[in-house]
Amino acid sequence: MDRRDFLRAATLAPVLGLVSVPPALASSAPDWPGLRRRLTGKLVLPADAGYGAARRLFNPAFDGIRPGGVAYCATPADVSACLSFVRANRLPVTARSGGHSYAGWSTGTGLVIDVSRMNSVSYAAGRATVGAGAKLVDVYDKLARHGVSIPAGSCPTVGVSGLALGGGIGVVSRKYGLTCDTLESVRIVTADGRLLTCDADHHPDLYWACRGGGGGNFGVAVSFTFRTHQTRDTTVFFLHWPWAKAEAAVKAWQSWAPTAPDELWSTLHLTRNNGLDVQIGGTYLGGKAALDRLLAPLVAGIGRPSSRYASTTSYGHAMMVMAGCSSLSVAQCHLPGQTAAGRLSRDTFAAKSHLAYQKLSAAGVRALVAGAAQAGEHTVQLDALGGAVARVRPDATAFPHRAALFGVQYYSKGTGRAWLRGIHGDMRAHLGDHAYVNYIDPDLTDWRSAYYGANAPRLAAVKAAYDPGRVFHLPQGV
Repeated sequence: MDRRDFLRAATLAPVLGLVSVPPALASSAPDWPGLRRRLTGKLVLPADAGYGAARRLFNPAFDGIRPGGVAYCATPADVSACLSFVRANRLPVTARSGGHSYAGWSTGTGLVIDVSRMNSVSYAAGRATVGAGAKLVDVYDKLARHGVSIPAGSCPTVGVSGLALGGGIGVVSRKYGLTCDTLESVRIVTADGRLLTCDADHHPDLYWACRGGGGGNFGVAVSFTFRTHQTRDTTVFFLHWPWAKAEAAVKAWQSWAPTAPDELWSTLHLTRNNGLDVQIGGTYLGGKAALDRLLAPLVAGIGRPSSRYASTTSYGHAMMVMAGCSSLSVAQCHLPGQTAAGRLSRDTFAAKSHLAYQKLSAAGVRALVAGAAQAGEHTVQLDALGGAVARVRPDATAFPHRAALFGVQYYSKGTGRAWLRGIHGDMRAHLGDHAYVNYIDPDLTDWRSAYYGANAPRLAAVKAAYDPGRVFHLPQGV
């Protein structure tokens, strides 16, 4: 009974990617061997044996993109050298941490700056210092040894950088906030090659922008310092109902989940994949008996579930369950190539999102269920917000969606976008135009407002101050 069967892309696939498209090419061919000599890390070029693996993202849909080079940076100085190289040669540049960008913007045709080798995790005095390339499963594991953690998501192979920079909605957010809410400082290499340490007192505007302003807009992050929380035993649960209960489930869940005690986070999945399924699952920072009492009004509103599972376990193992790795070791809970024992697989998918600022009407519930029931292989996922997330002002960080009751993700297997566009368009009348930047959506036109709301003008000012030449240039870049 784990989550991977229902959404292999998981809750928090972050965005870390930037594509610069300069107006002109350099007058001479780039000196790639010269860059290689400057790096402590490794530069992989198209003729090299490891190039095929180096250019791959999590999603095979983007396998056709061929970078000019992939630099596995080992130090901030390597990142600075790479940025000097792309400025001198007027090359497109892309930053990559976990390679999970929904739009494939973790790669490009120029130089990919890969920070995955800067992946150390250390802990002291209530603070975790995490390299930008650390994978989430390793962050959880290494901090668990100290009895602490940070609030984050469920996708084990996501890089912490994109997760935090885009906000970081996760499986204990209602208790501890978003990942970016616990970010106390970030070290970032800016477009001009400077390594800056940003916090509330040093470069405060850039620090603000790095908490929800989207991965790769302002520089290449190399490490983060987070405030941690003590871990506790956690109860994970999964309840299923027949499809006939889908409308009742959505109606009951949306009234119950965002206002539950902070310790309870939940997600509702409407899945069409070899049949139709309704699932409500989640985490509770407490015991099974207390969880049963909290679930009682939800079950009363829907009816008796067709199956019910709940188990109290360690916090660390609960995160492995939510990652779809309940029967795997930490080493196995990686992609092949990330660790020698890695057993996870890449996933071809497409997705879109909404953030719900109010409950769905009866008509909205019907539209959502009808859309999920259409032919295909797809999932609609609703993730509870509220709690600690809602107690932060919308302008306190760059993440603006503090008033949202829940997030909505439309996830489709394969590369087709017809179903996604259809259901997203149908639900727009009921949910508006709010979207989550970490589920970046290349279809959106008014993406500035959708991702950033009233924070967009301040983000633009930070961009102008720290990257006036737009070295970092996403198709949907600040």
